[in-house]
Amino acid sequence: MVVRVAEQARASGAAEVWIAADDPSIIAAAEAHGIRAALTRVDHRSGTDRLAELATRFHWPDDTLVVNVQGDEPLIDPALIAAVANCLQRTPVAAIATACHPIQTAAQMFDPNLVKVVLDRRSFALYFSRAPIPYARDWFAARGTARDLFAARGTAREGFAAAGAAPDALPPGLPVYRHVGLYAYRAAALRRLAALPPAPIELFESLEQLRALWHGEPIVVEITADAPAAGVDTPEDLARVRAQWSGLPGG
Repeated sequence: MVVRVAEQARASGAAEVWIAADDPSIIAAAEAHGIRAALTRVDHRSGTDRLAELATRFHWPDDTLVVNVQGDEPLIDPALIAAVANCLQRTPVAAIATACHPIQTAAQMFDPNLVKVVLDRRSFALYFSRAPIPYARDWFAARGTARDLFAARGTAREGFAAAGAAPDALPPGLPVYRHVGLYAYRAAALRRLAALPPAPIELFESLEQLRALWHGEPIVVEITADAPAAGVDTPEDLARVRAQWSGLPGG
């Protein structure tokens, strides 16, 4: 699967593609397919830290653009990888670039498994959260859902279901976006971020990108029209992706 991810990254026009992992079997698989690979330490807390090890080991110049593509995204669009890299390239004041797409349904907005991002007028990230943000207080209050949200126990979605008041629509024009976990960094920012201590909001939300915001590192966000293909989190996901690949040229 990571070889497929690397092939998608190559198709983005990247100058170099590396697979970074702490498992020798993954390194062997990469090298068997002619892909550069680096064995990293086993104690990294995140993919950002793993890439920072490579940036330091190989002495990448400070302005080198490094895109972190997760190894469980074999269907990721090469054009999206390129778009995030280009977003950082044209935004010199940003330390990081990432991506998002509009959320279309209330079910998605209130799903705590989908990470939301709130942007400023320049498309810089203000905050990331698993909570439904930005929250349309008056819209949901008029439909009797605001009281149930704050009274609910468990996740927001479970609370709404228990109360029988799950929101079925979003107000027109609500700027709610789902975050796509794809990041571009400059090598200098990678090294800097890896040295920062975790932030309280990062630990509570379980979102590593909040460390950057907490410490004042700007994150610019590329807005895409559509959701990217889903990654692989379960055996069922793997079967779905294998079926899709088998129908593609060279699959």
